[in-house]
Amino acid sequence: MKKILGSSRAAIATTLFCLLLLWFHTMSLSMSSISRINNIIAATSLSWSSSTYTFNNDQETRIQIPTVASQQNHRLLPRGELPMSNQISCNRTCLRYDLCTIDGSTVLDPTTSTFFTMDPTSPVHVEKIRPYPRKYEDYIMGQIKELNLVSGPSSPQCTIRHEAPAIVFSAGGYTGNLFHAFNDGLIPLFITASSFYPDGDFIIVVSEFHDWWQSKYAEILKVLSKHPIVALEKDNATHCFPSATLGLIAHGFMTMDPTLIPTSKTLMHFRDLIEKAYTQNPILPSPPLNPKPERRPRLVLTCRGNDVSSRRILNQDEVIQVMKEIGFDVIVFQPNRYTSLSEAYAMLNSSHVMVGVHGAALTHALFLRPRSVFMQVVPIGTEWAADAFYGRIAKGLNVNYLEYKIRVEESSLMEKYGKDNVLLKDPSAVQKKGWPTEIMDIYLKQQNVKLDLVRFRKSLKSAYLMAKKFMHKER
Repeated sequence: MKKILGSSRAAIATTLFCLLLLWFHTMSLSMSSISRINNIIAATSLSWSSSTYTFNNDQETRIQIPTVASQQNHRLLPRGELPMSNQISCNRTCLRYDLCTIDGSTVLDPTTSTFFTMDPTSPVHVEKIRPYPRKYEDYIMGQIKELNLVSGPSSPQCTIRHEAPAIVFSAGGYTGNLFHAFNDGLIPLFITASSFYPDGDFIIVVSEFHDWWQSKYAEILKVLSKHPIVALEKDNATHCFPSATLGLIAHGFMTMDPTLIPTSKTLMHFRDLIEKAYTQNPILPSPPLNPKPERRPRLVLTCRGNDVSSRRILNQDEVIQVMKEIGFDVIVFQPNRYTSLSEAYAMLNSSHVMVGVHGAALTHALFLRPRSVFMQVVPIGTEWAADAFYGRIAKGLNVNYLEYKIRVEESSLMEKYGKDNVLLKDPSAVQKKGWPTEIMDIYLKQQNVKLDLVRFRKSLKSAYLMAKKFMHKER
Protein backbone atom coordinates (compact mmCIF):
# COMPACT_ATOMS: atom_id res chain seq x y z
CA MET A 1 0.00 0.00 0.00
CA LYS A 2 2.85 2.37 0.85
CA LYS A 3 4.57 1.54 -2.46
CA ILE A 4 1.37 2.34 -4.41
CA LEU A 5 0.90 5.63 -2.50
CA GLY A 6 4.54 6.61 -3.16
CA SER A 7 4.21 5.80 -6.85
CA SER A 8 1.05 7.94 -7.11
CA ARG A 9 2.74 10.93 -5.46
CA ALA A 10 5.71 10.60 -7.81
CA ALA A 11 3.41 10.48 -10.84
CA ILE A 12 1.52 13.59 -9.67
CA ALA A 13 4.78 15.48 -9.05
CA THR A 14 6.08 14.52 -12.47
CA THR A 15 2.82 15.67 -14.13
CA LEU A 16 2.89 19.01 -12.31
CA PHE A 17 6.52 19.53 -13.29
CA CYS A 18 5.71 18.85 -16.96
CA LEU A 19 2.74 21.26 -16.88
CA LEU A 20 4.93 23.93 -15.32
CA LEU A 21 7.55 23.49 -18.05
CA LEU A 22 4.79 23.67 -20.71
CA TRP A 23 3.42 26.92 -19.19
CA PHE A 24 6.89 28.54 -19.20
CA HIS A 25 7.42 27.44 -22.79
CA THR A 26 4.07 28.91 -23.90
CA MET A 27 4.73 32.20 -22.17
CA SER A 28 8.16 32.36 -23.74
CA LEU A 29 6.66 31.83 -27.19
CA SER A 30 3.95 34.44 -26.54
CA MET A 31 6.42 37.08 -25.37
CA SER A 32 8.72 36.19 -28.23
CA SER A 33 5.87 36.64 -30.73
CA ILE A 34 4.88 40.02 -29.34
CA SER A 35 8.52 41.11 -29.33
CA ARG A 36 8.84 39.94 -32.93
CA ILE A 37 5.67 41.86 -33.88
CA ASN A 38 7.02 45.02 -32.30
CA ASN A 39 10.25 44.59 -34.27
CA ILE A 40 8.28 44.17 -37.50
CA ILE A 41 6.23 47.30 -36.74
CA ALA A 42 9.40 49.29 -36.14
CA ALA A 43 10.96 48.02 -39.34
CA THR A 44 7.87 48.46 -41.51
CA SER A 45 7.10 51.84 -42.99
CA LEU A 46 5.01 53.06 -45.90
CA SER A 47 6.67 55.43 -48.32
CA TRP A 48 4.56 58.57 -48.63
CA SER A 49 3.95 59.44 -52.27
CA SER A 50 4.78 62.91 -53.49
CA SER A 51 2.10 62.97 -56.17
CA THR A 52 0.50 66.32 -56.87
CA TYR A 53 -3.26 66.54 -57.40
CA THR A 54 -5.14 69.40 -59.06
CA PHE A 55 -8.77 69.84 -58.07
CA ASN A 56 -11.35 70.97 -60.55
CA ASN A 57 -14.36 72.83 -59.24
CA ASP A 58 -16.63 69.82 -59.54
CA GLN A 59 -14.12 67.02 -58.91
CA GLU A 60 -15.39 64.36 -56.53
CA THR A 61 -14.14 61.14 -55.02
CA ARG A 62 -16.57 58.29 -55.56
CA ILE A 63 -16.33 54.79 -54.12
CA GLN A 64 -19.06 52.29 -53.43
CA ILE A 65 -19.63 51.38 -49.78
CA PRO A 66 -21.56 48.11 -49.32
CA THR A 67 -24.74 48.02 -47.29
CA VAL A 68 -24.48 46.83 -43.70
CA ALA A 69 -27.52 45.86 -41.69
CA SER A 70 -25.80 46.04 -38.33
CA GLN A 71 -22.37 46.25 -36.72
CA GLN A 72 -22.22 42.44 -36.43
CA ASN A 73 -22.54 41.84 -40.19
CA HIS A 74 -19.50 40.96 -42.25
CA ARG A 75 -18.22 44.11 -43.95
CA LEU A 76 -16.50 44.08 -47.32
CA LEU A 77 -14.44 46.82 -48.96
CA PRO A 78 -15.27 48.01 -52.48
CA ARG A 79 -15.01 45.55 -55.35
CA GLY A 80 -11.53 44.78 -56.56
CA GLU A 81 -9.93 45.28 -53.15
CA LEU A 82 -8.21 42.11 -51.90
CA PRO A 83 -8.06 41.32 -48.18
CA MET A 84 -4.66 41.89 -46.57
CA SER A 85 -5.18 39.17 -43.95
CA ASN A 86 -8.06 37.09 -42.67
CA GLN A 87 -9.35 39.99 -40.58
CA ILE A 88 -7.58 43.15 -41.78
CA SER A 89 -8.59 44.78 -45.06
CA CYS A 90 -7.40 48.13 -46.42
CA ASN A 91 -8.66 50.18 -49.34
CA ARG A 92 -6.02 52.61 -50.60
CA THR A 93 -7.63 53.41 -53.96
CA CYS A 94 -9.39 56.64 -53.00
CA LEU A 95 -8.00 60.09 -53.68
CA ARG A 96 -8.97 61.64 -50.35
CA TYR A 97 -8.51 58.87 -47.79
CA ASP A 98 -7.35 55.38 -46.91
CA LEU A 99 -9.73 53.08 -45.07
CA CYS A 100 -8.87 49.94 -43.11
CA THR A 101 -11.27 47.59 -41.35
CA ILE A 102 -10.69 44.92 -38.74
CA ASP A 103 -13.51 42.41 -39.10
CA GLY A 104 -13.21 40.64 -35.77
CA SER A 105 -11.99 41.10 -32.24
CA THR A 106 -9.10 43.50 -31.86
CA VAL A 107 -6.96 44.77 -28.99
CA LEU A 108 -5.78 48.37 -29.01
CA ASP A 109 -2.48 49.17 -27.33
CA PRO A 110 -2.54 53.00 -27.16
CA THR A 111 1.09 53.20 -26.04
CA THR A 112 2.22 51.91 -29.45
CA SER A 113 -0.82 53.12 -31.47
CA THR A 114 -1.37 49.52 -32.56
CA PHE A 115 -4.49 47.39 -33.17
CA PHE A 116 -3.78 43.65 -32.75
CA THR A 117 -5.80 40.72 -34.10
CA MET A 118 -5.19 37.04 -33.35
CA ASP A 119 -4.45 34.79 -36.33
CA PRO A 120 -2.51 31.74 -35.06
CA THR A 121 -2.39 30.06 -38.51
CA SER A 122 -0.75 32.92 -40.42
CA PRO A 123 2.58 34.75 -40.20
CA VAL A 124 2.73 38.23 -38.71
CA HIS A 125 1.17 40.82 -41.04
CA VAL A 126 1.41 44.59 -40.54
CA GLU A 127 -0.58 47.43 -42.15
CA LYS A 128 -0.23 51.15 -41.45
CA ILE A 129 -2.64 54.05 -41.91
CA ARG A 130 -2.79 57.80 -41.35
CA PRO A 131 -6.53 58.18 -40.56
CA TYR A 132 -7.12 61.69 -41.92
CA PRO A 133 -9.10 62.32 -45.15
CA ARG A 134 -6.67 64.62 -46.93
CA LYS A 135 -4.44 62.01 -48.53
CA TYR A 136 -3.76 64.16 -51.59
CA GLU A 137 -1.95 66.80 -49.52
CA ASP A 138 1.56 65.57 -48.75
CA TYR A 139 2.57 68.35 -46.37
CA ILE A 140 -0.23 67.92 -43.85
CA MET A 141 -0.37 64.12 -44.14
CA GLY A 142 3.31 63.99 -43.19
CA GLN A 143 2.28 65.44 -39.83
CA ILE A 144 -0.49 62.91 -39.13
CA LYS A 145 0.44 60.10 -36.75
CA GLU A 146 0.66 56.68 -38.34
CA LEU A 147 -1.33 53.84 -36.72
CA ASN A 148 -0.49 50.13 -36.94
CA LEU A 149 -2.73 47.14 -37.65
CA VAL A 150 -1.11 43.79 -36.78
CA SER A 151 -2.36 40.28 -37.42
CA GLY A 152 -0.33 37.53 -35.77
CA PRO A 153 -0.28 34.59 -33.37
CA SER A 154 -0.24 36.76 -30.23
CA SER A 155 -1.68 40.00 -28.89
CA PRO A 156 -1.61 41.90 -25.58
CA GLN A 157 -4.04 41.06 -22.82
CA CYS A 158 -7.27 43.07 -22.71
CA THR A 159 -7.74 45.54 -19.86
CA ILE A 160 -10.98 47.29 -20.88
CA ARG A 161 -13.54 45.39 -22.93
CA HIS A 162 -16.06 47.25 -25.13
CA GLU A 163 -19.23 45.83 -26.63
CA ALA A 164 -19.40 48.41 -29.46
CA PRO A 165 -17.02 48.67 -32.45
CA ALA A 166 -14.58 51.54 -32.93
CA ILE A 167 -14.21 54.29 -35.51
CA VAL A 168 -10.64 55.57 -35.40
CA PHE A 169 -9.43 58.88 -36.84
CA SER A 170 -7.01 61.74 -36.26
CA ALA A 171 -7.97 65.13 -34.80
CA GLY A 172 -4.66 66.58 -35.97
CA GLY A 173 -3.90 68.27 -39.26
CA TYR A 174 -5.92 71.42 -39.91
CA THR A 175 -8.51 70.65 -37.22
CA GLY A 176 -7.87 73.96 -35.41
CA ASN A 177 -9.62 75.70 -38.32
CA LEU A 178 -13.44 75.63 -38.13
CA PHE A 179 -13.87 74.78 -41.80
CA HIS A 180 -11.45 71.87 -41.59
CA ALA A 181 -12.91 70.64 -38.30
CA PHE A 182 -16.19 70.04 -40.15
CA ASN A 183 -14.90 69.30 -43.65
CA ASP A 184 -12.10 66.90 -42.64
CA GLY A 185 -13.55 65.66 -39.36
CA LEU A 186 -17.19 65.84 -38.32
CA ILE A 187 -18.85 65.44 -41.73
CA PRO A 188 -16.59 62.49 -42.75
CA LEU A 189 -17.21 60.95 -39.31
CA PHE A 190 -20.96 61.21 -39.92
CA ILE A 191 -20.57 59.64 -43.39
CA THR A 192 -18.44 56.79 -42.04
CA ALA A 193 -20.77 56.09 -39.11
CA SER A 194 -23.81 56.15 -41.41
CA SER A 195 -22.07 53.75 -43.82
CA PHE A 196 -20.78 51.17 -41.34
CA TYR A 197 -22.77 51.60 -38.12
CA PRO A 198 -26.20 53.02 -39.02
CA ASP A 199 -27.54 52.05 -35.61
CA GLY A 200 -25.22 54.69 -34.12
CA ASP A 201 -23.65 52.27 -31.65
CA PHE A 202 -19.91 52.82 -32.01
CA ILE A 203 -17.02 54.21 -30.00
CA ILE A 204 -14.97 57.20 -31.15
CA VAL A 205 -11.25 56.54 -30.88
CA VAL A 206 -9.13 59.63 -31.52
CA SER A 207 -5.47 59.97 -32.36
CA GLU A 208 -3.85 63.37 -31.74
CA PHE A 209 -6.62 64.25 -29.31
CA HIS A 210 -6.90 67.79 -27.89
CA ASP A 211 -8.97 68.86 -24.89
CA TRP A 212 -10.05 72.05 -26.66
CA TRP A 213 -11.32 69.99 -29.60
CA GLN A 214 -13.52 67.82 -27.39
CA SER A 215 -14.75 70.88 -25.51
CA LYS A 216 -15.63 72.91 -28.64
CA TYR A 217 -17.47 70.09 -30.41
CA ALA A 218 -18.74 68.25 -27.31
CA GLU A 219 -22.45 68.55 -28.11
CA ILE A 220 -22.05 67.17 -31.64
CA LEU A 221 -19.74 64.36 -30.52
CA LYS A 222 -22.21 63.30 -27.83
CA VAL A 223 -25.01 63.01 -30.39
CA LEU A 224 -22.79 61.07 -32.79
CA SER A 225 -21.84 58.51 -30.12
CA LYS A 226 -23.22 57.84 -26.65
CA HIS A 227 -19.94 56.27 -25.52
CA PRO A 228 -16.99 58.07 -23.90
CA ILE A 229 -14.20 58.96 -26.32
CA VAL A 230 -11.00 56.91 -26.21
CA ALA A 231 -7.99 59.23 -26.65
CA LEU A 232 -4.81 57.42 -27.68
CA GLU A 233 -2.38 59.93 -26.21
CA LYS A 234 -4.17 60.03 -22.86
CA ASP A 235 -4.54 56.29 -22.26
CA ASN A 236 -2.22 53.48 -21.17
CA ALA A 237 -4.75 50.65 -20.80
CA THR A 238 -5.39 48.15 -23.57
CA HIS A 239 -8.91 48.24 -25.07
CA CYS A 240 -10.79 45.39 -26.76
CA PHE A 241 -13.35 46.01 -29.54
CA PRO A 242 -15.49 43.53 -31.48
CA SER A 243 -14.34 45.24 -34.71
CA ALA A 244 -12.87 48.54 -35.89
CA THR A 245 -12.83 50.97 -38.81
CA LEU A 246 -9.73 53.12 -39.19
CA GLY A 247 -9.99 56.22 -41.35
CA LEU A 248 -12.85 58.47 -42.45
CA ILE A 249 -14.80 58.51 -45.71
CA ALA A 250 -15.01 61.90 -47.45
CA HIS A 251 -17.08 62.66 -50.56
CA GLY A 252 -15.61 66.08 -51.30
CA PHE A 253 -15.60 69.59 -49.90
CA MET A 254 -18.56 70.16 -47.57
CA THR A 255 -20.70 67.58 -49.31
CA MET A 256 -22.37 64.21 -48.88
CA ASP A 257 -23.39 61.95 -51.77
CA PRO A 258 -26.44 59.92 -50.68
CA THR A 259 -25.89 57.44 -53.53
CA LEU A 260 -22.66 56.34 -51.85
CA ILE A 261 -24.19 55.81 -48.39
CA PRO A 262 -26.34 52.72 -47.71
CA THR A 263 -28.75 54.80 -45.60
CA SER A 264 -28.87 57.59 -48.25
CA LYS A 265 -27.91 60.30 -45.76
CA THR A 266 -27.54 63.88 -47.00
CA LEU A 267 -26.18 67.13 -45.61
CA MET A 268 -29.71 67.84 -44.36
CA HIS A 269 -29.42 64.81 -42.08
CA PHE A 270 -26.14 66.18 -40.76
CA ARG A 271 -27.87 69.51 -40.14
CA ASP A 272 -30.59 67.61 -38.22
CA LEU A 273 -27.84 66.15 -36.04
CA ILE A 274 -26.51 69.67 -35.36
CA GLU A 275 -30.01 70.80 -34.42
CA LYS A 276 -30.38 67.90 -32.02
CA ALA A 277 -26.99 68.70 -30.48
CA TYR A 278 -27.73 72.37 -29.80
CA THR A 279 -31.41 72.23 -28.87
CA GLN A 280 -31.10 69.70 -26.02
CA ASN A 281 -30.15 72.60 -23.74
CA PRO A 282 -31.14 75.52 -25.96
CA ILE A 283 -29.82 79.03 -25.52
CA LEU A 284 -32.70 81.36 -26.21
CA PRO A 285 -31.94 83.84 -29.03
CA SER A 286 -32.00 87.55 -28.32
CA PRO A 287 -35.30 89.32 -29.01
CA PRO A 288 -35.54 91.37 -32.21
CA LEU A 289 -33.50 94.54 -31.95
CA ASN A 290 -36.48 96.77 -32.81
CA PRO A 291 -39.69 94.87 -32.05
CA LYS A 292 -42.50 96.14 -34.30
CA PRO A 293 -45.80 94.76 -35.59
CA GLU A 294 -44.07 94.31 -38.94
CA ARG A 295 -40.81 92.57 -38.11
CA ARG A 296 -37.57 93.43 -39.85
CA PRO A 297 -35.47 90.55 -41.20
CA ARG A 298 -32.51 89.72 -38.99
CA LEU A 299 -29.18 89.83 -40.86
CA VAL A 300 -25.97 88.41 -39.38
CA LEU A 301 -22.85 90.07 -40.83
CA THR A 302 -19.97 87.65 -40.28
CA CYS A 303 -16.70 89.55 -39.95
CA ARG A 304 -13.06 88.66 -39.68
CA GLY A 305 -11.47 89.15 -36.25
CA ASN A 306 -9.24 92.04 -35.31
CA ASP A 307 -6.24 89.69 -35.29
CA VAL A 308 -6.79 88.88 -38.98
CA SER A 309 -5.35 91.25 -41.58
CA SER A 310 -6.94 89.89 -44.76
CA ARG A 311 -10.40 89.56 -46.36
CA ARG A 312 -11.77 92.33 -44.20
CA ILE A 313 -14.47 94.76 -45.34
CA LEU A 314 -12.63 98.07 -45.27
CA ASN A 315 -15.82 100.15 -45.41
CA GLN A 316 -17.78 97.97 -42.99
CA ASP A 317 -19.52 100.84 -41.17
CA GLU A 318 -20.93 102.18 -44.44
CA VAL A 319 -22.03 98.67 -45.45
CA ILE A 320 -23.90 98.22 -42.16
CA GLN A 321 -25.64 101.56 -42.68
CA VAL A 322 -26.85 100.46 -46.14
CA MET A 323 -28.14 97.19 -44.64
CA LYS A 324 -30.17 99.10 -42.08
CA GLU A 325 -31.53 101.50 -44.71
CA ILE A 326 -32.80 98.59 -46.77
CA GLY A 327 -34.70 97.26 -43.76
CA PHE A 328 -32.53 94.77 -41.91
CA ASP A 329 -31.82 94.47 -38.22
CA VAL A 330 -28.07 93.87 -38.27
CA ILE A 331 -26.01 91.73 -35.91
CA VAL A 332 -22.23 91.87 -36.31
CA PHE A 333 -20.77 88.43 -35.66
CA GLN A 334 -16.99 88.25 -35.19
CA PRO A 335 -16.19 84.64 -34.24
CA ASN A 336 -12.86 83.38 -32.95
CA ARG A 337 -11.50 80.03 -31.77
CA TYR A 338 -13.20 80.49 -28.39
CA THR A 339 -16.66 81.28 -29.77
CA SER A 340 -19.34 78.99 -28.35
CA LEU A 341 -20.93 76.98 -31.13
CA SER A 342 -24.15 76.63 -29.16
CA GLU A 343 -24.45 80.43 -28.95
CA ALA A 344 -23.58 80.79 -32.64
CA TYR A 345 -26.22 78.19 -33.50
CA ALA A 346 -28.88 79.99 -31.45
CA MET A 347 -28.12 83.27 -33.22
CA LEU A 348 -28.00 81.95 -36.80
CA ASN A 349 -30.86 79.50 -36.37
CA SER A 350 -33.08 82.47 -35.45
CA SER A 351 -31.88 84.76 -38.27
CA HIS A 352 -33.04 85.19 -41.83
CA VAL A 353 -29.88 86.27 -43.67
CA MET A 354 -26.15 85.64 -43.26
CA VAL A 355 -23.58 87.73 -45.14
CA GLY A 356 -19.79 87.40 -45.06
CA VAL A 357 -16.55 87.47 -47.01
CA HIS A 358 -15.15 84.09 -48.09
CA GLY A 359 -13.38 82.47 -45.12
CA ALA A 360 -13.63 79.76 -42.47
CA ALA A 361 -16.22 81.72 -40.45
CA LEU A 362 -18.76 81.01 -43.21
CA THR A 363 -18.78 77.40 -42.00
CA HIS A 364 -21.40 78.72 -39.56
CA ALA A 365 -23.77 78.64 -42.54
CA LEU A 366 -24.38 75.03 -41.47
CA PHE A 367 -26.51 76.57 -38.71
CA LEU A 368 -28.87 78.41 -41.09
CA ARG A 369 -32.42 77.16 -41.50
CA PRO A 370 -33.60 75.81 -44.86
CA ARG A 371 -35.04 78.57 -47.11
CA SER A 372 -33.15 81.32 -45.25
CA VAL A 373 -30.61 83.42 -47.18
CA PHE A 374 -26.84 83.16 -47.42
CA MET A 375 -24.76 85.75 -49.31
CA GLN A 376 -21.05 85.17 -49.83
CA VAL A 377 -18.80 88.06 -50.80
CA VAL A 378 -16.26 86.53 -53.20
CA PRO A 379 -12.83 88.22 -53.43
CA ILE A 380 -10.78 88.11 -56.63
CA GLY A 381 -9.22 84.69 -57.25
CA THR A 382 -11.40 82.74 -54.79
CA GLU A 383 -14.27 81.92 -57.15
CA TRP A 384 -13.78 78.16 -57.29
CA ALA A 385 -13.17 77.86 -53.53
CA ALA A 386 -16.20 80.01 -52.72
CA ASP A 387 -18.46 77.61 -54.58
CA ALA A 388 -16.71 74.39 -53.55
CA PHE A 389 -16.44 75.23 -49.85
CA TYR A 390 -19.52 77.27 -48.96
CA GLY A 391 -21.79 77.31 -51.99
CA ARG A 392 -22.23 73.59 -51.46
CA ILE A 393 -23.43 74.16 -47.91
CA ALA A 394 -26.26 76.33 -49.22
CA LYS A 395 -27.20 73.81 -51.91
CA GLY A 396 -27.05 70.90 -49.49
CA LEU A 397 -29.25 72.67 -46.90
CA ASN A 398 -31.78 74.17 -49.33
CA VAL A 399 -30.69 77.71 -48.40
CA ASN A 400 -31.19 80.61 -50.85
CA TYR A 401 -27.68 81.39 -52.04
CA LEU A 402 -26.29 84.64 -53.46
CA GLU A 403 -22.75 85.45 -54.51
CA TYR A 404 -21.42 88.98 -54.66
CA LYS A 405 -18.27 88.73 -56.80
CA ILE A 406 -16.20 91.84 -56.29
CA ARG A 407 -14.68 93.74 -59.20
CA VAL A 408 -11.03 94.63 -59.53
CA GLU A 409 -11.75 98.14 -58.23
CA GLU A 410 -13.13 96.67 -54.99
CA SER A 411 -9.97 94.65 -54.23
CA SER A 412 -7.03 96.01 -52.25
CA LEU A 413 -4.77 94.02 -54.59
CA MET A 414 -5.27 96.65 -57.28
CA GLU A 415 -3.08 99.13 -55.38
CA LYS A 416 -0.25 96.62 -55.08
CA TYR A 417 -0.32 94.92 -58.50
CA GLY A 418 -2.27 97.32 -60.75
CA LYS A 419 -5.63 96.63 -62.37
CA ASP A 420 -4.06 95.22 -65.57
CA ASN A 421 -2.00 92.55 -63.80
CA VAL A 422 -2.97 89.00 -64.80
CA LEU A 423 -3.51 88.19 -61.11
CA LEU A 424 -6.54 90.49 -61.21
CA LYS A 425 -7.59 90.41 -64.87
CA ASP A 426 -7.59 86.64 -65.29
CA PRO A 427 -7.21 84.69 -62.01
CA SER A 428 -8.40 81.48 -63.69
CA ALA A 429 -5.41 81.59 -66.04
CA VAL A 430 -3.06 81.88 -63.06
CA GLN A 431 -4.72 78.90 -61.37
CA LYS A 432 -4.83 76.56 -64.37
CA LYS A 433 -2.04 74.44 -62.94
CA GLY A 434 -3.52 74.35 -59.45
CA TRP A 435 -3.44 76.52 -56.36
CA PRO A 436 0.17 76.63 -55.16
CA THR A 437 0.84 78.30 -51.82
CA GLU A 438 2.45 81.39 -53.30
CA ILE A 439 -0.65 82.12 -55.41
CA MET A 440 -3.12 81.13 -52.71
CA ASP A 441 -1.46 83.48 -50.23
CA ILE A 442 -1.90 86.44 -52.57
CA TYR A 443 -5.65 85.96 -52.86
CA LEU A 444 -6.31 84.79 -49.30
CA LYS A 445 -3.70 86.53 -47.13
CA GLN A 446 -3.01 89.82 -48.94
CA GLN A 447 -6.48 90.83 -50.07
CA ASN A 448 -9.13 93.04 -48.43
CA VAL A 449 -12.33 94.36 -49.99
CA LYS A 450 -13.95 97.78 -50.22
CA LEU A 451 -17.46 97.16 -51.45
CA ASP A 452 -19.12 99.33 -54.09
CA LEU A 453 -22.13 100.46 -52.07
CA VAL A 454 -24.29 101.04 -55.16
CA ARG A 455 -23.66 97.56 -56.55
CA PHE A 456 -23.85 95.91 -53.15
CA ARG A 457 -27.15 97.62 -52.35
CA LYS A 458 -28.76 95.83 -55.31
CA SER A 459 -27.63 92.44 -54.01
CA LEU A 460 -28.86 93.31 -50.51
CA LYS A 461 -32.28 94.22 -51.91
CA SER A 462 -32.52 90.77 -53.51
CA ALA A 463 -31.57 89.20 -50.18
CA TYR A 464 -34.20 91.34 -48.43
CA LEU A 465 -36.99 90.13 -50.73
CA MET A 466 -35.96 86.50 -50.16
CA ALA A 467 -35.85 87.08 -46.41
CA LYS A 468 -39.32 88.63 -46.34
CA LYS A 469 -40.66 85.67 -48.28
CA PHE A 470 -39.01 83.33 -45.79
CA MET A 471 -40.48 85.29 -42.87
CA HIS A 472 -43.95 85.06 -44.38
CA LYS A 473 -43.65 81.26 -44.44
CA GLU A 474 -42.52 81.30 -40.79
CA ARG A 475 -45.94 82.54 -39.66
